Amino acid sequence: MRLTTAELVERATELVAEAFLASETRVLGITGPPGAGKSTLAAALVDGLGHGTAVVVGMDGFHLSNAVLEARGSRDRKGAIDTFDDAGYAALIDRLADQVPGGPPVYAPEFRREIEEPIAAGIAVADVPLVITEGNYLLSPGGAWPAARSRMAEVWYVDLPDRERLRRLVARHRSFGRSLPDAEGWAGGTDQRNADRIAATRAEADLLVEWV
Repeated sequence: MRLTTAELVERATELVAEAFLASETRVLGITGPPGAGKSTLAAALVDGLGHGTAVVVGMDGFHLSNAVLEARGSRDRKGAIDTFDDAGYAALIDRLADQVPGGPPVYAPEFRREIEEPIAAGIAVADVPLVITEGNYLLSPGGAWPAARSRMAEVWYVDLPDRERLRRLVARHRSFGRSLPDAEGWAGGTDQRNADRIAATRAEADLLVEWV
């Protein structure tokens, strides 16, 4: 479904209204393959909803550290589904969904691309009706991912033609210091294998979004 930012903000506003009526927090998931625009859409929703209405908590904060990945021999597959702490992510989503107005803040980790590492307690979440969580594996059927999904009011799948998605991925990798051959190799290799896995879950989404 081709949708504008304004239309998506309107749909998110309905979740905010539900949260206010129930005096609780709603969690909106945004998923899709690497480079589809998940984090950009999440930020646009926060801007469109207005100050103090929503906050973004990314799944990427649950990347295993580089040290752990190296010890496990999976550093060269960083971003694959088994390189995340899915149980930790599910536990956080549970806490966020259980938040009530005026309750204590919940602290979430934040992934810093400039150092390619998660930072503990990088995001404070308190007194917002909507938490937007974005990441690759929100609809995955194994591990603790379904437990996290069960606490989300909706999950949107962001789609993008592969040609444009790969162009964006290469540009992103280059912006963080990779050479062109390395960026193209990673986007067409590790990222693409992950994208194929994620694409198999798209039918489970509440909304398929071609963001205009």
